Amino acid sequence: MNKRNATAWMMPLAFLFTGYTVVSPIARAAEAADSEHVSALLSEAKTMAYQLKEDAQTMESFNRMNVAIETQKATINQIRNHVNELGRQLTKLRDAKAEGSLWQRTAVDRITPYLDELSGYTSAAIEHLAGRQHNPAEYQDYLEANADYASDLSAMISDFVDYGKTRQRVDRLQGKLEINPKGER
Repeated sequence: MNKRNATAWMMPLAFLFTGYTVVSPIARAAEAADSEHVSALLSEAKTMAYQLKEDAQTMESFNRMNVAIETQKATINQIRNHVNELGRQLTKLRDAKAEGSLWQRTAVDRITPYLDELSGYTSAAIEHLAGRQHNPAEYQDYLEANADYASDLSAMISDFVDYGKTRQRVDRLQGKLEINPKGER
């Protein structure tokens, strides 16, 4: 009876071990390598997001100043252009997403909600400046939200680009030092 219990207990472990040893290398091989094309697109998006952040922060500072309406309109139009430019960049990233590695695909997916929010707040600020909305407190909220989302988006994209560069550097050093990160020979 003990022999039967031991066999019943060991069989699932044997299947688990076999599954791990067979599936694990396959799963590692299935992970796509970093795409240079996606990395370049992300680097371009990083620059665009930085420009957007700078203009959104400038626009938000108008809450504390007496700035001419023409200046505000010109700045919000510049922000809209940045958002639209990032939208076009996101389309390129989505088109190239399949060739990217896991972290690159994750970066593409995480850009979308930020850009959606920025688009909405930018449109609301434009509506206010066009005279279709007349609540100054809401307008201030739109500008603050735009500055916050633009800052967060810029930081996030920058972090992903830095992560990719760090991974490349680690990979080069592993090759140079002949270190196998998985401990395999």
